[in-house]
Amino acid sequence: MESAILLQSPEKMVLGLYEALLECWNRRDARGMADLFAIEGNLIGFDGSAVNGRMQIVDHLEPIFRDHPTPRFVAKLREIRPLAPKVVLLRAVAGMVTPGSDDINPALNAIQSLVAVRRDHSWQVQLFQNTPAAFHGRLAEAEALAEELREVARRHGENSSPASAVA
Repeated sequence: MESAILLQSPEKMVLGLYEALLECWNRRDARGMADLFAIEGNLIGFDGSAVNGRMQIVDHLEPIFRDHPTPRFVAKLREIRPLAPKVVLLRAVAGMVTPGSDDINPALNAIQSLVAVRRDHSWQVQLFQNTPAAFHGRLAEAEALAEELREVARRHGENSSPASAVA
């Protein structure tokens, strides 16, 4: 298995890591999501919550998943590039489809940044930041992003694999 992993580019591996992160969110799997992070990894949530370390990530996400019908992510990759030999930056835009709907909620659109590091033969999330795509005073940009993410949601539908919703 290790030889197959080594044949893939760092960018492809980090894209897979990002897809797995979204899949865990969409399944409401706090432990699975936290396990994708480096032990000292950081999560910055949509509301600005800063959460540090795997265990705190689990503690932060479990009540969210338990107490709220969280929407599922659909996302579109904007950029993925190495920053150093074992560090990769991924940037994406994401929309959220509320349960029972097939459309995104534009108020939940976000700009996402993920910094991944390679340790012990695997890629791990060092930082994941999910920032509201508010575009204050720039309605045309907000509407354009909403339409772009609606198209991603339409292409992938409610029953598709969450990872396939990364365009």
